[in-house]
Amino acid sequence: MPRTLRPGQRSELYVVDVATGDRRSVFGSAEVLFEAPNWLPDGTLVVNGNGLLFRVGDGLEEIKLGGVPAINNDHVVGPDGQTVYVSAEDGHIYAVPIAGGTGRRVTNDRGPRFHHYLHGVSPDGSTLAYIGLEWVGERRVTNVWTIPSGGGADVQVTNDEFADDGAEYSPDGEWIYFNSERAARVPGHAQLFRVPVRGGAAEQLTFDDRVNWFPHPAPDGSAIAYVSFPPGVEGHPADVADVRLRLLTATGEIRELTALFGGQGTMNVPSWSPDSTAIAYVAYPI
Repeated sequence: MPRTLRPGQRSELYVVDVATGDRRSVFGSAEVLFEAPNWLPDGTLVVNGNGLLFRVGDGLEEIKLGGVPAINNDHVVGPDGQTVYVSAEDGHIYAVPIAGGTGRRVTNDRGPRFHHYLHGVSPDGSTLAYIGLEWVGERRVTNVWTIPSGGGADVQVTNDEFADDGAEYSPDGEWIYFNSERAARVPGHAQLFRVPVRGGAAEQLTFDDRVNWFPHPAPDGSAIAYVSFPPGVEGHPADVADVRLRLLTATGEIRELTALFGGQGTMNVPSWSPDSTAIAYVAYPI
């Protein structure tokens, strides 16, 4: 079921300048809990809400999904700006024309206990990176997978029982960035990693006491934006105080952009502006 706002709560969409830290308000609503902003090449922002997808203007303009089931907050715009890929509540990923039209299922049927959660598309648009969530008995297993955007055979990139999420391509297409509990000292203590697209050992990128999720590489490769939860948080829950948006720069410096009340839905998908100067995010104040 789509998330809804709590009494007295708002969804507030902001864009923050990564050089100055200045932020501007773009849109707000006390009716629709919208999530996960990303950008079209012309600078238009796209969000999901109520199981639907919207362009953001003076209001929310629905993007017709052409028969696709209700979607969650994992949607990615293709590099040509003509197609948006969405994760639906039936566990599959679909391709939908931005201009509207019939949705096309991309993913294969791996059984009712396997769900596909999209997070990235390769720079050339040929391949999608997703998290495959599979129930093995009572165990919840998540791994990084890829699949051709036109449909085809899946490739499993990681194969272990660590909790992984947020798989997203580097600008050169050689790496997949993700968050994982594979170095956790306590339950739920996710950090950022990357793994070669062709497979290999995962490289840890953050090492602090906070819980770090959803690494988003800038289009120009200058930094990784991510969501940082307070120590002790498990998973990526909604409605958390002291959520921070941070940058991991190419030189290894960690910069703080802003703090907010939010979490789930704040910045789940690629959120950089096409020119790498700004990041979009959603706060959920009460």
